[in-house]
Amino acid sequence: MKLPIVAYGDPVLKKIGTDIDKDYPQLKELIANMFDTMYYANGVGLAAPQVGLPIRLFIVDTGEDEDGTPGYKRVFINAQILEETGEPWNFNEGCLSIPDIRENILRKPNIKVKYFDENWVEHTDDVDGMPARVIQHEYDHIEGKLFTDKVSILRKTMLKSKLDAISKGNISTDYKMRFPNKSKKR
Repeated sequence: MKLPIVAYGDPVLKKIGTDIDKDYPQLKELIANMFDTMYYANGVGLAAPQVGLPIRLFIVDTGEDEDGTPGYKRVFINAQILEETGEPWNFNEGCLSIPDIRENILRKPNIKVKYFDENWVEHTDDVDGMPARVIQHEYDHIEGKLFTDKVSILRKTMLKSKLDAISKGNISTDYKMRFPNKSKKR
């Protein structure tokens, strides 16, 4: 089932997610719905806060590489980034909760991340390149941060009217969204 994606301005996107346990209700179904939602919206990652849940859960699927080899696909439960290393590099990032805005964001290329997968097997992985960047972006969501928090004050000021429009629902997307400041028409 495709879930509505929460738009910029919703308080859930600024909350630090809480850890969950094996008894979290309908977790397998939630994970499946998150993958359906992410694929429908043409995303490469989706965090639970983006579907309105302030919990420490996110998914990543970078898709197939150009040569047809499978990409990086994982479920991250209660993730912790333990280390970020390497020379920071810029990349133009976007976010399903902030449609039509893309900005160059500086991130380190190598991470060490500890997490549980969907079967509650604990992992500590060294990840680099694009998968590391996607993990960092989704991890920011469970820490209550957005990629727009990483741009300069000047740039954020320049984006303010676009961000306000998104929060009010004055934007068109190919996927269902929930807007925090949309006026209620009677």
